[in-house]
Amino acid sequence: MTVDKENNWFSLSTVEALDRLSADPSGLSSEEAGHRLLEYGPNEIKTARRISPWAIFFEQFKNLLIVILLVAVVLSAFLGEWIDATVIFIIILFAAGLGFIQEYRAEQSLEALKEMAAPTATVLRDEKLTEIPTRDLVPGDIFLIQTGNRIPADGRLIEAVNLRTEESSLTGESVPVSKTTEPVMDAASIGDRKNMVFAGTTGSYGRGTAVAVSTGMATEFGKIAALLQEVEEEPTPLQANLERMGRWIAIGALSLTAALSVIGIFRGNPVLKMILWGVSLAVAAVPEALPAVVTISLSVGVQKMARRHALIRKLPTVETLGSTDYICSDKTGTLTQDQMTVRRVIAGFKEFVVSGSGYEPHGEFRQNGKPVKPSETADLKQLLIIGALCNDTMLVNEGNTWDVRGDPTEGALLVLAAKGGFSIYGLKNEMPRFDEVPFSSESKRMTTVHRSSEGVIAMAKGAAEVIIDSCRYALVDGEEKLLNAELRKKALAEANVMANEALRVLGLAYRKLPEGVSDETIQSGMVLAGLVGMIDPPRSEVKAAIRECDQAGIRTVMITGDHKATAEAIARELGLLKRGMAISGVELDKMSQSDFSEIVEQVEVYARVSPEHKLRVVEALNKKGHVVAMTGDGVNDAPALKRADIGIAMGITGTDVTREAANMVLTDDNFASIVAAVEEGRGIFSNIKKYLIYLLSANLGEILLMASVILFGSLMGIQGGALPLIAVQILFVNLATDGLPAIALSVDPPEPDLMKKKPRPRNQSIFSRNVLIYMLLAGIWTAAVSLAVFVWAINTGRPLAEAQSITFITLILVEFFNALNCRSLDHSIIQIGIFTNKWLLLSIIGQVPLLLAIVYFPPFQQAFNTHSLNGEEWAMAAGLSASIFFGLEIFKAIKRMIRRSLQTGD
Repeated sequence: MTVDKENNWFSLSTVEALDRLSADPSGLSSEEAGHRLLEYGPNEIKTARRISPWAIFFEQFKNLLIVILLVAVVLSAFLGEWIDATVIFIIILFAAGLGFIQEYRAEQSLEALKEMAAPTATVLRDEKLTEIPTRDLVPGDIFLIQTGNRIPADGRLIEAVNLRTEESSLTGESVPVSKTTEPVMDAASIGDRKNMVFAGTTGSYGRGTAVAVSTGMATEFGKIAALLQEVEEEPTPLQANLERMGRWIAIGALSLTAALSVIGIFRGNPVLKMILWGVSLAVAAVPEALPAVVTISLSVGVQKMARRHALIRKLPTVETLGSTDYICSDKTGTLTQDQMTVRRVIAGFKEFVVSGSGYEPHGEFRQNGKPVKPSETADLKQLLIIGALCNDTMLVNEGNTWDVRGDPTEGALLVLAAKGGFSIYGLKNEMPRFDEVPFSSESKRMTTVHRSSEGVIAMAKGAAEVIIDSCRYALVDGEEKLLNAELRKKALAEANVMANEALRVLGLAYRKLPEGVSDETIQSGMVLAGLVGMIDPPRSEVKAAIRECDQAGIRTVMITGDHKATAEAIARELGLLKRGMAISGVELDKMSQSDFSEIVEQVEVYARVSPEHKLRVVEALNKKGHVVAMTGDGVNDAPALKRADIGIAMGITGTDVTREAANMVLTDDNFASIVAAVEEGRGIFSNIKKYLIYLLSANLGEILLMASVILFGSLMGIQGGALPLIAVQILFVNLATDGLPAIALSVDPPEPDLMKKKPRPRNQSIFSRNVLIYMLLAGIWTAAVSLAVFVWAINTGRPLAEAQSITFITLILVEFFNALNCRSLDHSIIQIGIFTNKWLLLSIIGQVPLLLAIVYFPPFQQAFNTHSLNGEEWAMAAGLSASIFFGLEIFKAIKRMIRRSLQTGD
């Protein structure tokens, strides 16, 4: 089979197009699709070459400080200092290797995220509907087009029911284009090809089926895209701020170390030695790995969120999650199980109770406690037939598990008909559909038109009050009676009773159509068949998630299209409406924006609302200074999701348009997954803060140690401009402490009270007063301990090299102890668990053998200018180093006591 890429598919009939493609309306087999995928390649725009590992590795040597170190290696070698040159070069390789690992992991993480974010298409494969990644779609595949979904390939329509598509991104056409299956003239431009759909455009109304004729670069979009249209990964606000901060730290560190080097030269130290020393100190002071660690923290955290069913589409969302203080959530499927089950039916103004649960089509009908056969009850029979036929959903059985493909509400009506003994497919064959008026959030109803043995009949379902209002008659005991004011009032009362019992209520109606009735009038003058009351029970895990939100200072708001009474009943069961209020869309429409703004913080339930109302809610909360997460699934939800601080699309029921407007997609449509994502977001920000505090406090300690000795050494009995560490020792301290332990902190488990704290203010800097105090205290303590050891060693008559060895070991140990402290600024290490971050412990313990080798192994002693330490010296180094651990633990305990005292007012 060959496909002519220039073929005028639009001029062919559907039969001719299918024949050219060797395709069938029932779809390709999986085997044939596999062959075609190999022949035509993936259905995607060609991407640019990924960055190779070698390119990432050599990128490390473009760092200015690394370049300066390389110059230092060359100078050392030129002057015959081969040991110094070799050790510094090895350290450079280790530093470059560590940077490579960080950036390679970040690159791999981001690539994995792109794979998880890949769009999907619904196709017919092996004669059944299957959802596949869009990239696997091939020419000849039969794919479905639904309202709001992105079209996966160029296709020739073989079915179009009131179908319109949004093609402005391709043709510039500002209004949706009506589609047909009829051939069009051979010279038609793209905009006039009414029987074609195009990759990258969107279904905006109705539904359709098409056969894929072009994929990937052969599509109209592919032809336009001569190059990769790759999405640039913009740095997040946090990354940008930290990058600026890194530059300022680099400037400050280089200036300070240059000044210290000059002073050291005047104190009698050799020029080359001080240049090398200054460069090493600058390298140690600058957090050059910061951008890579932030990227790793964000991307790894995002993958953890994906495992908890929250797919993050944009990295800045991770930062915003930590500040979220309002979650406005849809009810159906998010707060509830999304398995609607009909419990009660009103037909002929008689009540029937239905047994069974979920989508299992087994149950019985009872009236006044007695079993009833729907086929023998005219009113009930008519209602079940309407529910089954005015329906776009499929009831399927896969692996002895019943499920629905489509809307859960429609699924409940299919299950109801099946429980009544009706064959869904048999009904569709007897009364085929040939026209319809699709459901919309504005009309709140759907109408289909069928041919039957009795003529043409329109069937409708929708919101109870809308359907009742459209009816002129009611079916009672098999007869169509005038729906007078009394019966109309009774029907509305029945609907209200069911709604107050937390049931979702639908009205069902029909009308036998005479010849010549227009589309505008088929939805009026109908016959009320009855009402159904169904329930979508709350998810068990949502109650706990809402309680967790309360503890975390996050307000939960339910937004639903359901009846107000139903929404209130479900909200109370979930633990909402304890202190707030519920309003309907009608009530909201009557309010001015200023009036609404006054009560918006009190509202916890919005019922019978449209997508436009969601936008008003977001804007009102934003003006109050709140950070809002808003969920949505329909096309019309897109504006509200885009306006919200975090737009959350439903992965199962959501449309492609909604997903593209969103920052986050729930792969399980579950509210608890939003809360899990908030927790992960807070944890990521907290870990970046821990890493930064540790890194900067360690670097500050090193700078203060060196500056103190150079500026005030003579006052402490240090003569001849002696330095506490030589260049290679400084570099190794930087590698040992700022490397693996720092990375381990970036993946630290969340603190126990993470979700008991109030949301972080949107614009709050990482460097809060608490952070600055802790960082300064830890840095000063690190310097003081190391300085005390160096002064003690010099003043007890030890040679300079031995004093430097003790100081070298002390500085590393004190920074290791500080890493344990930095796991929490508030909690004791005992509270959070010493062994809960195994990576941090391994990164510290794993370096002990290397430290012992540097101290005791002669070749390493020569390379690092170290001497063997005795028991007294180890005791001095370890004892003073541990003081930072116990001192900061006491500092945290005092803070906790003060906080508790302020809270209790003692």
